[in-house]
Amino acid sequence: MPTAPLPDLAADFVPFATAALDFHRAINLPAGPVAANRTELDSLHTHVIALYGLLDAHTARTGPVAEAESDHLRACRIRLWQAAEHLHAAYHAAPHPSTGRLPSRKACRARLPEGTPELTICRRHLGTAAQVRRNHTPADLRDPFTGLIRH
Repeated sequence: MPTAPLPDLAADFVPFATAALDFHRAINLPAGPVAANRTELDSLHTHVIALYGLLDAHTARTGPVAEAESDHLRACRIRLWQAAEHLHAAYHAAPHPSTGRLPSRKACRARLPEGTPELTICRRHLGTAAQVRRNHTPADLRDPFTGLIRH
């Protein structure tokens, strides 16, 4: 199906975001084994959620004109959500910045909110989770990735 050419787009900022991440990794991450702190995990979660939103927009626009491409973007979007889920869990498993102590097992199992600013990541995560539930079935979100797409 022929498609109309895309309008002139604004300067593409995605390569700059990629370069910024590469620069951050080169400058800020030590060579030795060190656990990521909560600030880093929160920033990574923000980045993955923003990338989820970008892929969501591309998936919605691509679906009507290129079904096979849209299926691949949809699968990528699901994997990004799964990555965001793991980052959110890692954030809450990381030591508290003020005390340096790990959360207790009881607090982890109860999934108790920790208050601000720790609640910011939860608010962001829950806001995106509502959108994810509208776009995907529970089976989509739990399905292991096999690499097989219907096209």
